[in-house]
Amino acid sequence: MIRKHKEIPAFSSEAEEREFWLSHDTTDYFDHSKSFKASFPNLKLTTQSISLRLPLWMLDSIKITANRQDVPYQSLTKVWLNEKLEEAHHGAK
Repeated sequence: MIRKHKEIPAFSSEAEEREFWLSHDTTDYFDHSKSFKASFPNLKLTTQSISLRLPLWMLDSIKITANRQDVPYQSLTKVWLNEKLEEAHHGAK
């Protein structure tokens, strides 16, 4: 069965596009049977290493929580920071 996919609308901003994809299924817009694994051998990392001084009790608490969730503590810290940034961004509207 050949399936006709919907046309992706034009977006006025990245935020508008993000909201769109949060509420729509990509299978309605893309033929995933034609997907392939992309390779970007020269892609530069978009992260930057920083030094952050934390009280030992705080770092220990983060590590314990991360261990309970079976994730690296640095990853959990980034998730938490991102959640707070999203809250601040949405609260500023």
